[in-house]
Amino acid sequence: MPRRSGPGRRKGDAARRHAECICRILMEARPAGLHTPQLLAACELSRCQAEAGLAMLREIITEMNWPPLIWTRVDGYQFTVDGDELERYEVAWVRVKVTEVRRFITATLAPNARLDPTDKRVRHIVTHLASVEATLDLIA
Repeated sequence: MPRRSGPGRRKGDAARRHAECICRILMEARPAGLHTPQLLAACELSRCQAEAGLAMLREIITEMNWPPLIWTRVDGYQFTVDGDELERYEVAWVRVKVTEVRRFITATLAPNARLDPTDKRVRHIVTHLASVEATLDLIA
């Protein structure tokens, strides 16, 4: 059955409801965090619904100036204003992104550049991503 569209259904309505549920559950769990299985059970959401809700929640957090939402292996998802926790989360996130950029450059862009060294677009992308990689490396 196709999804209903039109005035009765706006894009993101379900994600917003999931975000509100996740936010309520995480606020109740404060200061402790919740791991993904606990969050899924408490909200009665599927993994896909929770991912959409978490993405929407991050947007809502920005709009509302709420404390940042982080995820750690030890505590799971949690709101925090602790500077040390935020720094650890940010550095870990940056390290993941540095690895992703490096792998993309070495596994995709470099072989493509070797195939056609005159391709201006590929050279441009390699130059910019190398700059991004260097910047992220400094932060991490």
